[in-house]
Amino acid sequence: MTRIVFGTSGWRGILCEDFTFDNVKTVVQAIADNIKAAGEQDKGVVIACDTRFMGQRFVEASASVLAGAGIKSFLCERDTPTPVISFEILRRKAAGGINFTASHNPPEYNGVKFSPSWGGPALPETTRDIERRANEMLGKACYKEPSVAEATQNGLLEYIDPQQEYLKALEQKVDFDVIARLGKVALNPLYGTARGYLDAPLRQRNIPFVMINDRPDPYFGGHPPEPSESHIPDFISLVKGDADIKLGLATDGDADRFGILDADGSFIEPNYIIALLLDYLIRVRRLEGGVARSVATSHLIDAVAKKHGVPVYETPVGFKYIGELISQDKIVIGGEESAGLTIKGHVPEKDGILACFLVAEMVAREGKTVREQLERLYGQVGRFVTRRDNLQLSPELEIAYAAKINAVPAEVAGTKVADVIRIDGTKLLMEDGSWMLFRKSGTEPVVRLYGEAGNEARLAELMAAGRQFILN
Repeated sequence: MTRIVFGTSGWRGILCEDFTFDNVKTVVQAIADNIKAAGEQDKGVVIACDTRFMGQRFVEASASVLAGAGIKSFLCERDTPTPVISFEILRRKAAGGINFTASHNPPEYNGVKFSPSWGGPALPETTRDIERRANEMLGKACYKEPSVAEATQNGLLEYIDPQQEYLKALEQKVDFDVIARLGKVALNPLYGTARGYLDAPLRQRNIPFVMINDRPDPYFGGHPPEPSESHIPDFISLVKGDADIKLGLATDGDADRFGILDADGSFIEPNYIIALLLDYLIRVRRLEGGVARSVATSHLIDAVAKKHGVPVYETPVGFKYIGELISQDKIVIGGEESAGLTIKGHVPEKDGILACFLVAEMVAREGKTVREQLERLYGQVGRFVTRRDNLQLSPELEIAYAAKINAVPAEVAGTKVADVIRIDGTKLLMEDGSWMLFRKSGTEPVVRLYGEAGNEARLAELMAAGRQFILN
């Protein structure tokens, strides 16, 4: 029988294999029991989905289970961005939110993401409790299921549209009057939830834009709905082919991640976007506070933080840890190399919509392309080059991995190891400021190798040494 396991972004599975209605209802009952144990059953739960297969059916099935547990549901009328669900949890002071999304995973996947009342992704103590409860109930149908009509009649189900309230709040975080000076913008919601969110503020102000992939498609046009360089060739061609376009803005399927194309159609790595926005928010917006980044994210961010004299919080991978720091009002911005960020005063969740518009504001106000601003920043704090590789492990290497990673070398590629950090995986900090990180996948025989150095040649040496250390 399938075992329910919550990863960094909830429980995910393949439709009809482990992601079934019975298993989903069991997980939702476990969430209901967790909410009751916290004494928050009277606050209600926001429920929504992305554009994947059967999303709305899963939403309504969840509402039935919650109604059976005596908990009211606020059902979003259409597929909804993940950050909007977070916003609505906070706005309604709800007990939490249940989101049916597998984010940037391929179409055959779906997932359940639970966000508790503070609005961010559930922390490990919460997901462990839900896991335990769900696995104890699997296969036992330990839930009641009144119909949607019955739940509505009993006041336990209400349909909502959070779009306008979210967009109104977004106007307090982004200066759209400045964006209006930018010129033509290209938008790409990747067949996901950001349609009506990326375009509406521009349309309202008559800002010229062109948008592609703006209809819901469970197949996401044949690509995983991830706004990375390899998955948006049509978008790159569009921006390259139109000299009037000043910026390309993309979001993933549930709009919590972002992808940025410069005016020439070149893809800008998320690491660099986070660093640029940190500098912009402190230098231009005058926001006060530190910065949070995951252990796998570029130290260019640290260099910018040092320039401004603000603290850096290094977290395990998983936006829940950054969201917690946002909730505690400790940071100006928090981000991950996987294209997630949020800022001070906003939701404690990744927001690709916000990220796109902040970059648009920055480019419009500074009057320079993203690449020009990045080169300017390099001139101030130094250059950083990053890479990530996936290393496949044989059965023998997988067995040997734990012992090997616990006996890290004193020197790598001719440079001494200055420190070892083990908050998530094993990270080696070199004396010359370069670093590498080894993180083993929890679901497959793969080690993710991250590296960063001051130039491509040094990075190549570092990555080669990392590969040799793991695979030989």
